[in-house]
Amino acid sequence: MESLLSLSFDYLSSFDGVKIRKGLRQLEGLLAQICLTRRQSSTATSPISERDRRRSIIYDEGASGRTEKAGCKNLANLGEDPAFCEFFKLQEGFEWNVALRLVSCLERLLGKGSNGQNDLLLISTLDLLHGILLIHPPSRSLFARDLYMNLLLDLLDPSSCPAIQSTAILTLVTALLDRPLNTRCFEKLDGLLTVTSLFKARGTSREVKMKLVEFLYFYLMPETPSGGETRGKSDVNEHSGWTRSPSKVEVGGRDVGDEGGTRSTEEKQGLLGRYLSNVEDMVEDLKESAPFGASFG
Repeated sequence: MESLLSLSFDYLSSFDGVKIRKGLRQLEGLLAQICLTRRQSSTATSPISERDRRRSIIYDEGASGRTEKAGCKNLANLGEDPAFCEFFKLQEGFEWNVALRLVSCLERLLGKGSNGQNDLLLISTLDLLHGILLIHPPSRSLFARDLYMNLLLDLLDPSSCPAIQSTAILTLVTALLDRPLNTRCFEKLDGLLTVTSLFKARGTSREVKMKLVEFLYFYLMPETPSGGETRGKSDVNEHSGWTRSPSKVEVGGRDVGDEGGTRSTEEKQGLLGRYLSNVEDMVEDLKESAPFGASFG
């Protein structure tokens, strides 16, 4: 597994789009092998037909040649899978952490400007980053740092294509999931201004606006501290201006550090209310629907 990761990382560190695409496909193939289970006959009376077996095979250009896709493994059972355990353990270290390599790749791709092929690479990189943050939650801690959070916010620029904006929103949700420190970093870097400005922009597509509304509902949900994060309310930081600083400029010269902690829905309502006028109605909708079993005290 280390050799495959090493080869993929070499490709991802390239400035050649063809090599970057190859590295992304190899990582995608590795994650598919880890997260997909092979269809097997449990008894002699229920064999898999040759036709079904052929249809379950997906040919890939990666080192493995092909992977068999017969269905997803249960997430709760992944911890019992030796391959997943080995992969998860490798992610705990700097050398083999996939999320770190993907955000570095994002940074290089952003520096190349916008064109059709580069946009496709950005979307593929975001898709993989979204997935790795789901199967390895500790990697989300990367986005408590200004540099990496700013990368996601830069992708929500109105000049980005709708597909990039939509994929970046999904990745941002995963980066903030169960990570109050990351949410505080998002707020400090004027993330709410970025999201609401894109929502209000006339050129923003309807699909992107729907995803932005869903993101804002997610943002307003009650927070619970994740492992190692401190409970308690934090002071509301005042923004120095109404224009978000892009990632090319340092914001405050430091990361969010110990400024984290949870905020209540009411506190976040006050922050979001600076940019939108109907936040109170959104909070009432949340309290009535209580998505994901959320409890509003």
